[in-house]
Amino acid sequence: MMFAVFFTFWRIMEILTLIPTMGMLAYFVHGYVEANALTPDYILILFIVSVLALAWAIFTLFSYHRSSTNALFVSVIDLGFVGAFIAAVYYLAWIAKADCTHITRGSSYDISFGIFGSADVNGIHTTTDKTCAMLKACWAFGIMNCIFFFFTAVLAWFHRDSAHHSSHKGRKTRRTSSHSHRRVYV
Repeated sequence: MMFAVFFTFWRIMEILTLIPTMGMLAYFVHGYVEANALTPDYILILFIVSVLALAWAIFTLFSYHRSSTNALFVSVIDLGFVGAFIAAVYYLAWIAKADCTHITRGSSYDISFGIFGSADVNGIHTTTDKTCAMLKACWAFGIMNCIFFFFTAVLAWFHRDSAHHSSHKGRKTRRTSSHSHRRVYV
């Protein structure tokens, strides 16, 4: 029961971080397709990994009740996604040093609220580069998914181990019980 709770929680976390990642990267891929240009590797790799990981996370979330029989397979595929996300994050690592937001200070303003008083507001102007911010968010979500898929891989590995032991106990119990009900005729 605890496996199902933890596994479901981490799968939902993966899905919640993969949907915006896939959406933002799809925006970039669409832009390059419309411009009839090749999509850069750093966008395309993370996009492909995100799409495949999202499909895998949704599939295994809805079929977790069968995971005791294929837990080793789920664990191996999740570890594969850990490696794929590490590679995708590595290709996009240059974005970590990018400055996406510029804040400048302007003149101050006096705002009157009539009989309720007035306020002095310092003029702060913020400019954000949308492309840079979206790529940085995708990079951060990629790092998060490395960790999340590692958690689900470990959970599936331990679930495989417990399912494996319980199946041996069940077989042993059945054998002893079948021998105890034998009738012997002389």
